[in-house]
Amino acid sequence: MVREPLIRLEGVCFGYDPARPVLDHATLTLAAGERVALVGDNGSGKTTLLHLVVGLLKPAAGTVWAFGRERRIERDFTEVRARAGLLFQDPDDQLFCPTVLEDVAFGPLNLGRRPAEARAIAEATLADLGLGDFGARITHRLSGGEKRLVTLATVLAMQPDVLLLDEPTVGLDERSLRRLTELLEARPQAMLIVSHDGAFRERLATRVASLREGRINDACP
Repeated sequence: MVREPLIRLEGVCFGYDPARPVLDHATLTLAAGERVALVGDNGSGKTTLLHLVVGLLKPAAGTVWAFGRERRIERDFTEVRARAGLLFQDPDDQLFCPTVLEDVAFGPLNLGRRPAEARAIAEATLADLGLGDFGARITHRLSGGEKRLVTLATVLAMQPDVLLLDEPTVGLDERSLRRLTELLEARPQAMLIVSHDGAFRERLATRVASLREGRINDACP
């Protein structure tokens, strides 16, 4: 029996300028256990595609299926955003609480966890990332690489079924990159990965999807 993909985009079209489509009948699937690397030139629509998956953008045509249902209107994407954790390309778009612990606990709190439970999840997630002593730090005073790891913690703390990772290695030093790679390799979640780091993609990807001129072609990693 073939299982339904966790995420499926079918014939999706989107353009910020209707006369110049970014995505032109693009189709992509992500199954449980897959780690798909999405590659393409700058401006080819990779980030746009991730935003369509979680409903931050709406397609002009085509369908977005997630977790067994077609998703059309804003209300449909509430569950998607709880189950598909999006790591934004710019950490400053994702961090807005005064301290690191508050930022990481925000997601579990928003999902209905009790404050003490959310705090425990946040502390455990930070410890997993080697950031156990970061909880009391002021978020806006972190370095770029530190912010990147904290944003990943905010996503992982929600315990999603799918990870949508937009340039997760940007700004990381060698030690942090190694830790991040090892951590993600051990995660059970399906992943859709946008990264210009070829070595990182080769370590993680089970499949490569190439986005060119608005269309997606699959290839082996």
